[in-house]
Amino acid sequence: MSGFVTIDGIKVPIEGEKNLLALCKKAKIDIPTFCYHSKLSTYGACRLCLVEINGKEIDASCVVPPKDGMSIRTNTAKIRSMRRMNLELLLANHKQDCPTCERSDSCKLRELSTRMGIREPRFKPLRVERPIDDLSESIVRDPNKCILCGDCVRYCSEIQGIGAIDFTHRGSDVVVSPAFGKSLAEVDCVNCGQCAAVCPTAAIVPKSHTNQVWKQLDAKDTVVVAQIAPAVRVALGERFGLKAGENATGKIVTALRMLGFDKVYDTAFGADLTVVEEATEFIERATKGERMPLFTSCCPAWVKYAEQFFPELIPNLSSCMSPQTMMGSIIREDETKKLGEGKKLSVVSIMPCTAKKYEIARPELARDGKPLVDWSLTTNELADMIQESGIRFADLEPGAMDMPFGFATGAGVVFGNSGGVSEAVARYVLNGLPGGKASALEFNRESEGIKTADLTVGDRTITITIVQGLTNAKTVAKQILSGERITDLVEVMACPGGCVGGAGQPIDPEGLCRQARAEGIHDADSTRELRSTGENPFIDRFYAEALKGKAGGHRSHELLHTTYASKKRIQNTSIPLVRGTGKSKVSVKVCVGTSCFIRGSQALLSEILHRVETEGLTERVDVSATFCAEKCNKGPTVHIGDKTFTKANADTVMAEILTLSK
Repeated sequence: MSGFVTIDGIKVPIEGEKNLLALCKKAKIDIPTFCYHSKLSTYGACRLCLVEINGKEIDASCVVPPKDGMSIRTNTAKIRSMRRMNLELLLANHKQDCPTCERSDSCKLRELSTRMGIREPRFKPLRVERPIDDLSESIVRDPNKCILCGDCVRYCSEIQGIGAIDFTHRGSDVVVSPAFGKSLAEVDCVNCGQCAAVCPTAAIVPKSHTNQVWKQLDAKDTVVVAQIAPAVRVALGERFGLKAGENATGKIVTALRMLGFDKVYDTAFGADLTVVEEATEFIERATKGERMPLFTSCCPAWVKYAEQFFPELIPNLSSCMSPQTMMGSIIREDETKKLGEGKKLSVVSIMPCTAKKYEIARPELARDGKPLVDWSLTTNELADMIQESGIRFADLEPGAMDMPFGFATGAGVVFGNSGGVSEAVARYVLNGLPGGKASALEFNRESEGIKTADLTVGDRTITITIVQGLTNAKTVAKQILSGERITDLVEVMACPGGCVGGAGQPIDPEGLCRQARAEGIHDADSTRELRSTGENPFIDRFYAEALKGKAGGHRSHELLHTTYASKKRIQNTSIPLVRGTGKSKVSVKVCVGTSCFIRGSQALLSEILHRVETEGLTERVDVSATFCAEKCNKGPTVHIGDKTFTKANADTVMAEILTLSK
């Protein structure tokens, strides 16, 4: 479509814009909206982006395509009145705790209310206050602050392909909620936090652990060590007036020391370790032709997604811990030896990601029952602590990280961008070859979010697939399982752009700062003298002193590797199939979650039902199908009373039922 639209008296050319809202933006007019997002489907529910078309009809500008000759008015008295009315209705059912709200300085509802001159809503609230969902390790959901814009619902469904939340109920009772009224901790949520990143209010926010970290810093008997992820250094400054993408590593180090941290290390050192271990793992698998392709495991949201939706690909996941937990492991190994009598160690990571909060709580990433990382703060949480302490961040002199874990190569830094893991591994492999050198991979873009690159190593060509966004990960996973896609290495990042677009970064709902952050990571890499992991002298020393000199060896696996297992979909939900009527009943729950299902739980359930009926026990036994989330790698799992049976069979189950029902 070409031609012109007249907007508030100015002719604006149509150059591929899909709706009038985009055309108005090009005309330098900011039309208010809540439910419009350039990467999501058009919803048209908030009714704030109203415009007058051809002097007659009024419609939402986000749903109307531009046509040559149209005349648009964006600011008539009637439109202003309607926008104010819609905002007041939203405010009426919105929790009025703005001074103490977590999003008070970045709330779009507050911003637009101020812009429209609304001081006090004229309408009384109609909705009953609902309980806050704070059971998730990563995200807090407050339905009392939800304005039903649907951004979180559409992002979770369209970009991540999960659909962990949706609209439920009808009319004035409508609410955004997980299935069956469950907590986000109990459903398919992978903790990526992108729902919080696009939420215009504080209806969904990352879970804050700043109070817990303050307590650690105030404890006289505790040595507190921080580690900083690559993507944090190019985003934190945005909160203090620095340009997006500006590398603020030195200022962050100084701020952390002023806050009371005893040592500051670089998570990029852990990324360098990941490169060595993952490259070694890849070469070993490729040589044997086993469990290929290799999927990266640096992104905890992707790992959980794979466990829930593609358990058949779990053997293909790298056993390497993420750089965050590798750093936690080696910091504990090293610092514990240095602790004075009566001293404790607390490891705090500063991450751009909300899923990292979930990751540190995983039992697979604990040693002797203790987490490798005690607390994981987001970029925004660290900014809050700096702000609370009164530190003038922009004016700080740069400080230096502690050695040896404060030194990293450019390869460790590029982990912050999508494609960075593959880039780093490629450099490591190439630099190990005669005449090899660190050079950027040349990517072939298949679609937005999927690209490939070929790496020639000797007489072999290695195909690498880079994926961002979990809907794209689903596409690639299905193609690999069907044989449609042949590849050797798959890097998956759940967030757009990789870690630079993580949900723990400063608020950037349209991704306007993401490219600048990515360029900042690139600059931080390109200006480093050492850009390949193999050139890091502290990595060589660490392997020689702590890992018996061998990558992928027994000691490496103890400190730097883990295991994953299939996970259920929904917790604490059971479907009754046989319900006894006697006073003393035996409860039998057969897990039919993904992992148990593929291990034969459905056939086992059918056999149990048949034998319970044959034995005449239907009045004395409750049999139900459930999702139990216990020992998923040892299914089928059956709960009988207070006992749990793994790798269960019908004979074992019936023997226990008969014993208890006597």
